[in-house]
Amino acid sequence: MTRTARVACLFLGLFALAAPRLGAGEAQPGPWWPRFHGPNYDNISPDTGLLKQWPGDGPPLAWKFSECGRGYAGVALADGLIFTTGDFDDAECVLALDLDGKLVWRAENGKAWKGAYPGSRTTPTYDEGMVFHLNPTGRIAAFDARSGKPLWAVDLKREFDAQFGLWGLCENLAVDGPRLLCAPGGTKGRFVALDKKTGKTLWANTEFGEAAAFCSPIVVTHQGTRQLITMMRSQIVGVNSETGALLWTHPHTAAYCQNVTMPVYHQGLVAASSGHSTGTRVVKLAADSRSVAEVWAGKELDNCHGGLALLGGHLYGHGCRLYNRGFSCVEFATGKLVWTEKALNKFSFTVADGLLVGHNERARVFLVDARPSGCRILSEFTIPKKTSQETLGHPVVCGGRLYVRHWDELFAYDLRAPK
Repeated sequence: MTRTARVACLFLGLFALAAPRLGAGEAQPGPWWPRFHGPNYDNISPDTGLLKQWPGDGPPLAWKFSECGRGYAGVALADGLIFTTGDFDDAECVLALDLDGKLVWRAENGKAWKGAYPGSRTTPTYDEGMVFHLNPTGRIAAFDARSGKPLWAVDLKREFDAQFGLWGLCENLAVDGPRLLCAPGGTKGRFVALDKKTGKTLWANTEFGEAAAFCSPIVVTHQGTRQLITMMRSQIVGVNSETGALLWTHPHTAAYCQNVTMPVYHQGLVAASSGHSTGTRVVKLAADSRSVAEVWAGKELDNCHGGLALLGGHLYGHGCRLYNRGFSCVEFATGKLVWTEKALNKFSFTVADGLLVGHNERARVFLVDARPSGCRILSEFTIPKKTSQETLGHPVVCGGRLYVRHWDELFAYDLRAPK
């Protein structure tokens, strides 16, 4: 870390002693995207007043940061900072940048992932002045958001016998009140709640019998029951977030145990989607959350890892490229396929100001008007990437800017329309 960055860390650390600490669910001034897929787990940005058309070479580039380290992680924004992760030599690190793209701090969290698709995976999660991160090998660490000071760490492999697959642990962590929630998939803890302040185990569920499968959870309240919903290797699962009790399960078996896509919840319905022709299914939760019933299942939308969004009663997402599915729109209530657009090519996206903003694995960025009546590509450009690595992270639109990660570089584009 440079002398300037160290001085900045000291100043920000002193300032943080007097600054109010706000949780993920509280209103906060400034850009606010405290976790993967945003504060409401829905991948929808609150931003308005954005450009409806981009110049031919893309929207204005505000800045580029070229020292992210190796990886595919996205970004979280809170406390006037931007958080991401990357691998440097043999270490995985959490980074904090200011809103001008300058490094504020960098802190190690365990060993770099050297297995299949080497590089960092998970986006940091912010809550009440702390940043939490899960390493692919199973090390969870908490840091002071302002200074990067390590607060605590837990080895999920040692403590809970974490079991994970070919691509390591890829879960973006959830915070619910005092609890940091995760799914190690281990014999000593399939699902676990840690005290976010100390890392102490609050509960560990061993009722369930499957290993982790790369999915990031959502936390919802259904008929008064607060629950974590995620996918393990062959099941969609609901767990009481306060007690750890297993509430319900439903079969959802994917090829290669590759259940990656974050579930979607709406009015008692849960959608789960997986690639390689597994497809999407929607289940309905019972009023007491003790069981679910399948509403529909179909293979037309088999999202591998690009993410889903629910808009106006319709579910949007890209099908698995291996089966030439394309980007699809299906009715959430029935599963009926409304249309498919194949020009986007494995599209990872977010929703902002009524439009979809995203990119494919070739670093082609798109602005898309998607609605039940059809799909129109309004603008597109290519990130000036310097390597042949795939662009696999999920983009973020927050504070009027589009953030796109490509390997060791983070690009920030200004999307605000002129006033």
